[in-house]
Amino acid sequence: MTVIEEIVARRSVREYASGPVEKEKLQRILEAGRLAPTARNQQDWRILIVSDPALKARLVDEASPRQPFLKGAPLILAACALNPGYVMRCGHPAFLIDLAIVLEHIALQAVREGLGTCWIGSFDEGQAKRVLWVPEDVRIVELMSLGYPARLPEPRERKPARELYGWEHW
Repeated sequence: MTVIEEIVARRSVREYASGPVEKEKLQRILEAGRLAPTARNQQDWRILIVSDPALKARLVDEASPRQPFLKGAPLILAACALNPGYVMRCGHPAFLIDLAIVLEHIALQAVREGLGTCWIGSFDEGQAKRVLWVPEDVRIVELMSLGYPARLPEPRERKPARELYGWEHW
């Protein structure tokens, strides 16, 4: 599969087959995230990998009750920013961009491995931090489910390129 084929094949998976993710596949997926570029190449992030069914259930019940499908995913990743105060010269906080790149690398490698993911922004960060014992000065930016899809959703419609790109100026 080429990168563009993986991008086309990626879906937000909300139904997972039972069964674990093989360690070799998980290692390759995590390595894809580790290799993601970050501001100043600092890698000011940590991913918590939640596999324990009781802890996953508690995380979902207490921090993301509107996403009950997460309980069925073999793994939930919690993307954490270690230096949320760093702002790039352009004025944007680096941690949001850095972790978006990391998670997309993870999502695309997951497709390569035959697995699925779903980005989760609908969660209570304070509750998630409490459940996962995340220090106060660290931010949880996103959650992401990971596992074998039980069913792949149909592709969602996207805007045409002419509405999304411009040449030279606005």
